[in-house]
Amino acid sequence: MGKGKFSSGVDLPLPVSAPGVTKQEQAYQAIRDAILNGLLQAADRLPSSRVLAQRWGVSRGTVESVFERLQLEGYIVRKVGCGSLVSAVVPDNYLKAVDDGRTDAPPREPVEHEEAPVRQVRDYRAQVGVPFVARLANPLLISPAEWAAHLQRAMVAMQPEQMCRIEPQGALALRSQIARYLRNHRGIDCDAEQLLITNGIRHSIDLVARCVLAPGDPVCVEDPGYTAVHRIFEKAGATLSYAPIDQAGIDLRGVPNLADCRLAYVTPAHQSPLGVIMSATRRLELLDWAQRQNAWVIEDDYDSEFNYQSAPLPALKSIDSMNRVIYCGSFNQALFSNLRLGYMVAPPELHQRILTLWHTVGRSVGVSEQLGLAAFMQGPAFLRHLRRARQEYQVLRDTVLDTLKAEAPGRYRISGEHAGFQLILWLSPDHDQDALVREAETLGMLLQPLRQYCRTIDLAPAFVLGFAALTRAQAKTAARHLARLLR
Repeated sequence: MGKGKFSSGVDLPLPVSAPGVTKQEQAYQAIRDAILNGLLQAADRLPSSRVLAQRWGVSRGTVESVFERLQLEGYIVRKVGCGSLVSAVVPDNYLKAVDDGRTDAPPREPVEHEEAPVRQVRDYRAQVGVPFVARLANPLLISPAEWAAHLQRAMVAMQPEQMCRIEPQGALALRSQIARYLRNHRGIDCDAEQLLITNGIRHSIDLVARCVLAPGDPVCVEDPGYTAVHRIFEKAGATLSYAPIDQAGIDLRGVPNLADCRLAYVTPAHQSPLGVIMSATRRLELLDWAQRQNAWVIEDDYDSEFNYQSAPLPALKSIDSMNRVIYCGSFNQALFSNLRLGYMVAPPELHQRILTLWHTVGRSVGVSEQLGLAAFMQGPAFLRHLRRARQEYQVLRDTVLDTLKAEAPGRYRISGEHAGFQLILWLSPDHDQDALVREAETLGMLLQPLRQYCRTIDLAPAFVLGFAALTRAQAKTAARHLARLLR
């Protein structure tokens, strides 16, 4: 027998799920919920996939897929000779909050702030067709004619009152479609009334910052992290506390004044820029901290639609039993970058305050775009586009990786390649990073050093390589040029 206690997981019943939920999803929920509820604890050994398959009346392949997903998310580890062991450590306070139903912190009024100085960095804005800053949705993957047809259909069906007045939170038709998508694909139990339509994730974060932060409030952010969001918090008058990122995601133990933080910003599905998936243990620790400190967590669901190894991972919000998470999403990466349509799901206490501020500063999301997107999502077109885009981005990623492997073996290391529009290329010790940047520019390439995303953390030399908005020929040619430089 392998090490670890043998669990009672064989007795876990499959949960009763809504119509259309697959056996695989039911099996996943049964094991994950048992871990979150404390029925299965750290170091407990799960029954074999064969035993569970017989118990639940499903194929062994289905259970194996569930185990692989749980391992990827950090709930279990699989070891030869030991079987599958529970790895997620669930904080006691998390379990207590599940039991007693504690929810929100006391309300705080919006405040005005003076502007803080902006840190100056070199301009590496994402650009279509430019290796390797092409880290945005590829505009060639959506047909303008197809998008125009949905817009036209929405405009033809528009009622006169919709041309003059729209629901305060955004068009109900769009919010209903987004809620359905979040329930089915991100694991978030929400409805249309809980959603607010915004211009994008940065706009959502700006609204939250204005509503919950007072001048001088510390905000916990990832390091390395998304610098545009850091500037939003600085403009809101906050002071930034930097949390280091390791292979399990954000490490709260590395934040010296964490007890004073009012807000934390995270990208758990695909950390920006490292691409790390936040483990289940770290997710629960973050929720536990937020509950104990009466703090909020902004979840930027970065790149969640484009995972090349498995189905998109569940959102942090999906396990937010304490109502501490403000979930932010956008269609600017799913469709095209200038769509400027995003959304958020805020806890009830914050929802009305954010909506009031949104009205005060003036809404700017057009009704035609909202209704057109709703029409696009209502049928199969939206999910078909995501599948097509995911396949193309994987081809582009593999083109870059395969070319580098063939032409510059042993001269670099890759991480963060399992999802998203970019990956990290770590240099071998004998490389001169600055020289590579200069040489790449002469070949029409922009190599952005990872250090430009870092504030206090000191990482080895590496580049952030964006590939999504390239053609296949551009990806191949650029990878060959880069391989020659690395050699």
